[in-house]
Amino acid sequence: MNITICTIGKLKEKYLKQGIDEFLKRLTPYAKVDIIELPDEKAPENLSESEMEMVKQKEGERILSKISDDTHVIALAIEGKMKSSEQLAADLDRLATYGKSKVAFVIGGSLGLSNEVMKRANDTLSFSKMTFPHQLMRLILVEQVYRAFRINRGEPYHK
Repeated sequence: MNITICTIGKLKEKYLKQGIDEFLKRLTPYAKVDIIELPDEKAPENLSESEMEMVKQKEGERILSKISDDTHVIALAIEGKMKSSEQLAADLDRLATYGKSKVAFVIGGSLGLSNEVMKRANDTLSFSKMTFPHQLMRLILVEQVYRAFRINRGEPYHK
């Protein structure tokens, strides 16, 4: 399986990079995982509603330019579907079984994802009703993807 994590913004924190690198290393026997970092749109603190939409649209265009037509897209969004680790594992297993070998998880910028990205998404995923820093979500996501592969192989880890 080829998994892409398409994300807005650079990861600066060393401790998060180390955690992500550790899970990427653990994932190598199971899947090819690429992280595509795209620049966030520079914007002042106090934006109008239309300015916010414009920022999301520009970031969304960057995201969509990196996703091929044959990719199954899962958008991370607060309003997405909440799933257990076992449900995510079952979803990934089902995708692999039915020939969907390209999967992209999309993490938007601080304002979220554009309508165009949400329309392109085949599925949505929410890890919580809480808001997390986008950089931390990368670490949580790669850990959950790793956990999903361990669950699907019946290997210890997820308990």
